[in-house]
Amino acid sequence: MFYQVEGDILLSKACAIVQGVEINDPMDKGLALSLRNQYPDMCKDFNRWCHQHNTQPGEAWLWTGTNNIHIVNLIIQDAIDSHDYHVHKATLNNVKHALDALAKIILKEKITSIALPKLATGSGDLDWDDVWPLIENSLKATGIPVYVYIAYHPGHKAEESSN
Repeated sequence: MFYQVEGDILLSKACAIVQGVEINDPMDKGLALSLRNQYPDMCKDFNRWCHQHNTQPGEAWLWTGTNNIHIVNLIIQDAIDSHDYHVHKATLNNVKHALDALAKIILKEKITSIALPKLATGSGDLDWDDVWPLIENSLKATGIPVYVYIAYHPGHKAEESSN
């Protein structure tokens, strides 16, 4: 069940919010910055996890915070070059593998709904028409509501069906 909605993803009532990131991402732009500001421990824990594991693009990492907040970080871009902070672009292959990893997390953790932005279309520089079918193909077997925020409207709660 896929729903394209407009609004502020931070106001979503979905069980988990999903975002696309890089390995060791500083989370200093867009949705990542908003989530880092709201949940600073998530960013610290993510970077600690990246340093402790041989983290690769195409993986997904679930963070659970206080009040049972779930954020899934999809690693869709390569590592940041620390010398000049070069942002690497996402690849469709990384997005597909990360979405497949997300589907496994959803089933394992019994997540009942997710909200995600137009993955990889901002700093990832991919075309939405190429990304959307990957989302549908990777997540259709989960059978849960997937709310895709196709337009951001700050402070506006999207119309989401019951979870």
